[in-house]
Amino acid sequence: MWRRIWAMAQKEFIQTLRDRSTLILVLVMPLLQLLLFAFAIHMDVKHITMVVADQSLDARSRAYLNALVQSQYFDITSTVSSEAEVVRAIDSGNASVGVVIPPGMATHIDRGSAQVLLLVDGSDSFITQSAYNTATVISEQFAVNLVLNQLSSATAQTAVTASPLTAHVQVLYNPDIKDLWFIIPGLIAMLLQTQTLALTAMAVVREREMGTIEQILVTPIRPVELMIGKALPNLCIAVANMLTIMVVGTVGFGVPFQGNFFIFLILSIIYSICGLGLGLLISSVSQNQRQANQLTLMIAFLGQFLTGFMFPRYAMPAILSTIGDIFPLTYFIPIARGMFSKGIGTEYLGGPILAIVIFVIVILFLAARLFRQKME
Repeated sequence: MWRRIWAMAQKEFIQTLRDRSTLILVLVMPLLQLLLFAFAIHMDVKHITMVVADQSLDARSRAYLNALVQSQYFDITSTVSSEAEVVRAIDSGNASVGVVIPPGMATHIDRGSAQVLLLVDGSDSFITQSAYNTATVISEQFAVNLVLNQLSSATAQTAVTASPLTAHVQVLYNPDIKDLWFIIPGLIAMLLQTQTLALTAMAVVREREMGTIEQILVTPIRPVELMIGKALPNLCIAVANMLTIMVVGTVGFGVPFQGNFFIFLILSIIYSICGLGLGLLISSVSQNQRQANQLTLMIAFLGQFLTGFMFPRYAMPAILSTIGDIFPLTYFIPIARGMFSKGIGTEYLGGPILAIVIFVIVILFLAARLFRQKME
């Protein structure tokens, strides 16, 4: 049995090494994707372009604008004189946020009735959320500071210090709320699934189109052995890419890895086998390489949105969350993020690990069975 599997694996190794350009592309592409995600995708958007209509032009209005700029979330790109001009600047794309300060801001603050209008471009969800939340927090803090400055009497000071509730918020595992610490572990999981699918989705259908499948069928090799032999070289490539991404993510971008490396490596190999088996299943049911490629793209596309990689699954409708349950990526993302950020072990990951093992068994069985039916 092992001799037949090794013979098939040798054939796949030789075929892979002969196509140098494809091999280099397969090894370099995950690293390029990592760099693109790391540098281009940020949930916490800074330096948002802002247009200002300061109709007050006093010390209080300047202090408020300085508070916005000093947060590094906003950059004043232009100043105008009216609300209508602010709206036009947002419509033209010259700014994403507009601030309108009415006349006499200092006087209104002294009376306790000052108001500032913030206009946020809602056509970009990331900018909208970041700008809205940040501007709200800065405005509230600015208002609190004004109140504290005005409270000078002993009675007022007593009232302030005797606040009935003080909330201390502590962020665990990611105290600086760095989005890369959230993105990199999930990205490793997603790239492993995407690449293992792409590596093996063409394996069987390519043999069928080239006419070499008949030569394989006359050998004593069994369908399961054929599946394993074709998957072994691709498994080595997938593990090599996973290690590369881990090194670049931890050393290059400073993302901490708190868990047990060897346990994570074993779980990654099991998960990669699951992805390779799913690719072989696609290859077995596809009539040609174009159909296999389309199925691979569809699974990869759905996996990005329904597995918790980009959006939390608990916020999805029940039907979409149920569809996401059929993807192995759904169960490996908690493993990757848990071991990277929290350093948790297998005692907390029993459910996801069991699900991935079941996926491996079921997918390899279905792939071998469908391949046998196709050949018959």
